[in-house]
Amino acid sequence: FFFSSRRRHTRLLTVTGVQTCALPIFGMELALRLSASPVFIATAQASDEEMADRIKRHQLDRNPAFKLIEEPFDLVTAIRKCDDVILVDCLTLWLSNNLEAKTFDFQAVINAANTRKEEIIFVTNEVGEGIVPMHPVSREFRDLSGRMNQEFAAASDAVYFLHFGIASRLK
Repeated sequence: FFFSSRRRHTRLLTVTGVQTCALPIFGMELALRLSASPVFIATAQASDEEMADRIKRHQLDRNPAFKLIEEPFDLVTAIRKCDDVILVDCLTLWLSNNLEAKTFDFQAVINAANTRKEEIIFVTNEVGEGIVPMHPVSREFRDLSGRMNQEFAAASDAVYFLHFGIASRLK
């Protein structure tokens, strides 16, 4: 199968890549291999019409086998509520939602995931491969996102990176 052997109970997986390269689809495929009724924790917020349309497209693509939890801010509580395989889509939006208030705690989310018996899959975007953003807030987000991705990848048993919808296992 696609997991490494580690001595802890929980299996954490991180799926990353550039945006729009089928990250959620790959994450859903992994989750459905592990459970007939996994939980989908959606972190997106419909803050404008374009985002509402994007969310609707994602909902249409989602397999109805998933149980849905919409939680844009408090991933720790959402994770603790679940007793099945979880797919979190996505950490990047969760960070964005919490950026202004500085209410993100990467290690608290990782710790909550580590207390689980079932697998958890974190989807996140790689935003640091492009040019350095001009605006200070954009640079802060890029830097925090990179740190977040490093922490989740380090804590994960398996890490996948997608290019053009093709997954490469990094860990």
